[in-house]
Amino acid sequence: MPSGARACSDAAVRIEPQPGPQTEFLRSSADITIYGGAAGGGKTFGLLLEPLYGVGTPGFGSVIFRRTYPEITSEGSLWDTSFLIYPICGATAKETDLSWSFPPHGDTVSFAHAEHEKDVYKYQGSQICMIGFDQVESFTEFQFFYLLSRNRSVCGIRPCVRATCNPDPDSWVHGFISWWLDSEGRFPDPEKSGRIRWFIRDGDDFVWGDTRSELLEAYPGRDPKSVSFIPASLADNPALEGVDPGYRGRLDAMPLVDRARLLYGDWSIRVAAGNMFRREWFGVVEGVPSGMRTVRCWDLAATEPSSSNRDPDYTVGLLYGAHEGLFYALDVVRVRANPGNVEGVVKHTAVVDGYGTEVGFEQEGGSAGKGVIEHYARDVLPGYVVFGERPTGDKATRAMLPSAAAQHGLIRLVRGAWNHSFLSELEAFPTNGVHDDQVDALSLAHEHLSRGYGQQPGSPVAQASASATARARGIPSMRTDYEPSSGGAPRMR
Repeated sequence: MPSGARACSDAAVRIEPQPGPQTEFLRSSADITIYGGAAGGGKTFGLLLEPLYGVGTPGFGSVIFRRTYPEITSEGSLWDTSFLIYPICGATAKETDLSWSFPPHGDTVSFAHAEHEKDVYKYQGSQICMIGFDQVESFTEFQFFYLLSRNRSVCGIRPCVRATCNPDPDSWVHGFISWWLDSEGRFPDPEKSGRIRWFIRDGDDFVWGDTRSELLEAYPGRDPKSVSFIPASLADNPALEGVDPGYRGRLDAMPLVDRARLLYGDWSIRVAAGNMFRREWFGVVEGVPSGMRTVRCWDLAATEPSSSNRDPDYTVGLLYGAHEGLFYALDVVRVRANPGNVEGVVKHTAVVDGYGTEVGFEQEGGSAGKGVIEHYARDVLPGYVVFGERPTGDKATRAMLPSAAAQHGLIRLVRGAWNHSFLSELEAFPTNGVHDDQVDALSLAHEHLSRGYGQQPGSPVAQASASATARARGIPSMRTDYEPSSGGAPRMR
């Protein structure tokens, strides 16, 4: 804990930070320290420990903010959690104004909300030695910096601002801490964790420096403020996983975008529902007509989750069919496995699908990609119709064809447990490098079955309103015709 802090204890309980980011957060000497990056990292508990550094100093006071009142008082939130800490330090709760008073001098920790921008004016003229923001990304930039102006001390302790956050690419916080993220602005850079930088405001712009003196030289007479960012994730909070071992599973069960943010700490992923696909465009059916042509298309990956790659791509196999102008997504297989196990999954799935289902793969460029297809055709799937497709254009361009078909109600989904994951990934596409394996498999399968089938000029798919899809994606124009490639797809037995 920081110099001057005290650990609270009684005969049975001792309260202190966990080793790692939580301790680093409490030791930070920066004027502003932001603690976060994923859910379950012990951020709120650390924020509640922070005011204890001033307890025992006459005149010390702190206020911890949440954006709305229910976020303070709901089950298990700030107010509830504070009861695990402050009574051990001898503090008395005052529920009428959500505050704690500490002996012997009556130092206070208060909780407050600022739902509307104007709410911060209630603190005009206030002097708050320690200001806390729980989930600072939910506050506006104006609210944060207005309250920063209230961060003053009359008790002799250096004032500070401490904040927690979860990833939000559209929050002002993303830009404010961008130096502490990797080159893609996606994940925290562990080499920069806890490092201090300095800034001043030049108009509305932030001017950053590696040292205070650097900014003072360039802007004499100004008062640079120091900032640090300390990322944390569930792995940094063994206490939580010890008392609630199912918490990780619940995070892993969240939808794609929330899972990427809260479990993996991804600052770049955005919900992009409707840019290419919308859930309501897909009809769900209980059965399919007989006699349809089917293909199982695979987007291969060969990586298992590891400490260095916690969220690798999936190997995905989409079973897709076509019948009388309609397309049917019949089944999806998703695995994360090594190359040998992937081959086993592909072979087993082909046996279940039967010899009448073609098997397709996205073929990488060069002789290596061709060799993979030949290996599957000769050694893994002898007797099946196997083909490889070299992708042309970027992923979004390849997804235009099924996007237009779905928009016009030409794709049906057979009801199954895989539907939600499939639709969530499609709705979030494109998503700056987050999983698009099912989208790739759909693009390949749809293109393959469309060749010479339902794609002639004048057909429903060819007449789809491509301009509407293009406008949604900000693309000036889009092909409205389709010309089958000569010779068809390469096939091997």
